Amino acid sequence: MRAPGKRRKATLAVLIASAMGFFCWALIEPPELSVRQSAGYPQLVSVKQLPDFADLCEWPSEDKSSITRLEETRQFELQQASVYAQNGTATTVDVTRPPVRTIRDTYPIYSSVAVDPNFDEVILQDNNLWATAIFKRTDNTPPNVPFTEPQRLIKGAETDIQFNNGLYVDPKIGEIYSIESDTGDKIVMFSHDSIGNVAPVRHLETPHRGYGIAVDEERQEMFVSVEYPPQVAVYRKQASGKEEPLRVLMGDNTGLHAIHGIAVDSKNKLLYINNWGNFSNFRVPGSGKFNPPSITVYPIDAKGDAAPIRKIQGPKTQMNWPAAMALNPDTQDLYVANDVGNSILVFKATDQGDVAPTRVIKGEKTALSNPTGVSLDMKNREFWVANLGNSSATAYPLMASGNVAPARIIRSAPLGYKSTKFGKTEAVAYDTKREEYLVPN
Repeated sequence: MRAPGKRRKATLAVLIASAMGFFCWALIEPPELSVRQSAGYPQLVSVKQLPDFADLCEWPSEDKSSITRLEETRQFELQQASVYAQNGTATTVDVTRPPVRTIRDTYPIYSSVAVDPNFDEVILQDNNLWATAIFKRTDNTPPNVPFTEPQRLIKGAETDIQFNNGLYVDPKIGEIYSIESDTGDKIVMFSHDSIGNVAPVRHLETPHRGYGIAVDEERQEMFVSVEYPPQVAVYRKQASGKEEPLRVLMGDNTGLHAIHGIAVDSKNKLLYINNWGNFSNFRVPGSGKFNPPSITVYPIDAKGDAAPIRKIQGPKTQMNWPAAMALNPDTQDLYVANDVGNSILVFKATDQGDVAPTRVIKGEKTALSNPTGVSLDMKNREFWVANLGNSSATAYPLMASGNVAPARIIRSAPLGYKSTKFGKTEAVAYDTKREEYLVPN
């Protein structure tokens, strides 16, 4: 008498497993459709079961860049699918279904900035359109002009630029290093003269969720911050391909919690890391917790599960989602792009504990909008900020403080524009009462 119940449970398990297999497989290639009568609504018409041992949804092993594979997947619904009719003969059915309307940001979203004083240029990372834009350092967009054109743009499938959040420029030859934070898992490098849809001169595979780059030019070592699991991987500056790091800073004692900004002090042999504070061990359910944001300091050659030698942390710091950092080697001022705080915080590199910044750049006059990138120009005594919130970069005197207007501004969108700040949207819900879309970003 219990057999039917067992069969129902077994059938349900098969259905669930089949549905999961179809979902995973559908991310990789189009389903095999069968010609049938239209019912006027979407239907599941074919299922392809993954092998029982498959643990992950993996891309096909074709010799294509990850950005090319992503774009091919996105274009699937706008292509035609070859299907088989019930009599076994092949036919072609147009499955194109254009959207009624689209919500998207067509302007750049600048996540990072670097100044190249040797070539008198400002380099900006575009996290939205997946590009690197190069401007003249002296560019200044007038209020009545919608935007300033870059003098060079590195963009296209061949560049393999995607979700770029970190930027470094070689101070001698102008080589550009771009790190990807989510899908590419690599750093791509371009020569100073690169332009258009060109392949990088080399690339380096990095751990998933890489965020920032800092380089110790004296030791020719490159430091890469990885958000989660939090770690700092240190490579040869000229490393490429699958080259392993020289050392890794990672572990419970390090105090690394959702790390982002990174800076090195070659003179005093120190490493600075800022942390958002959220922490969890993905192997231990329920281990998640939120710590206050912090800046943790280590010897420059720290590795393994090394504890910080000091920490800046507490409500007086005003840190709220700290992003990129930059160190002035002459004054030992540490500049922090304070994303959600809409400010630039300046600490002394020797600070410790719950201390207030020595200077804060914040206010309506500053034109700051979710600043996530900061770069110092010691030659021209300025610092530049990448504003994620309004498609702009702003320059200030090196010792600026308070609610000060920028010395110059480079805009890539009309004055007053507010970015959608789309990053990696993974779902959408519709609020019927308020007639609003809810998009987790």
